[in-house]
Amino acid sequence: MHNKVPSLCSLSPPLAGEIVAPPIPEYLKKVYWWAYLHPKAVHLFEREWLVNLILWGNYQPLCDAALADLRGAGQQRILQVACVYGDLTERLLGLMEPQSRLDVIDVAPIQLDNLQKKLAPDTRLHLHQQDSRSLSFAEGSFDRTLLFFLLHEQPEEVRRATLAEALRVTRPGGKVVIVDYHRPLPGHPLYLVMKMILGTLEPFALDLWRQEIRDYLPPTATLVSFAKVTSFRGLYQKIVIQP
Repeated sequence: MHNKVPSLCSLSPPLAGEIVAPPIPEYLKKVYWWAYLHPKAVHLFEREWLVNLILWGNYQPLCDAALADLRGAGQQRILQVACVYGDLTERLLGLMEPQSRLDVIDVAPIQLDNLQKKLAPDTRLHLHQQDSRSLSFAEGSFDRTLLFFLLHEQPEEVRRATLAEALRVTRPGGKVVIVDYHRPLPGHPLYLVMKMILGTLEPFALDLWRQEIRDYLPPTATLVSFAKVTSFRGLYQKIVIQP
């Protein structure tokens, strides 16, 4: 595994104080090596039809829901926290103005390499190897921050730190957009199936069935608004936070 992201035509010099190569978290190596760290995993999961199958045919609607709150007129700076299999990042770039900027962070170099390879060169795109718990960006650096199916993969203490950092780097009046799992409604035909799958393969995911994401926000956070909608009979949720 590489220590640095290969050079991009759009990659800016390291930011002041940026951690160039943070270590891969132990929980990620132990729990998610098969999905994000092994080269064969990237080869396997970088298929949009497979991502769509994992999400029971909801990949595009969930992307649409996220993008609806990321688009905006004029120059924007957007942060995507963690790479995503499929075409979400490509679609996001397609919505952005020529003068806008998209920063994508991930702690795994292999994921950043994969994202770079699947996207056409774009001077608006900047990749950073960073840990979501400790971002190098200044307070209020971004107009929009996206966390797409990330929080359910993190232990509670990491989830809390990630949300705190997302709020910190998003400007007042901006938006933090979260799309993730949610406890399905009683009688959902996939209730038991998803409980088994998540309980077996994603041991932190059922936290989002037991508690609201709002419960993981910093107790001192001052919010302008907090809005949640669910879809697919409650199995998925989108949250939009305005700090």
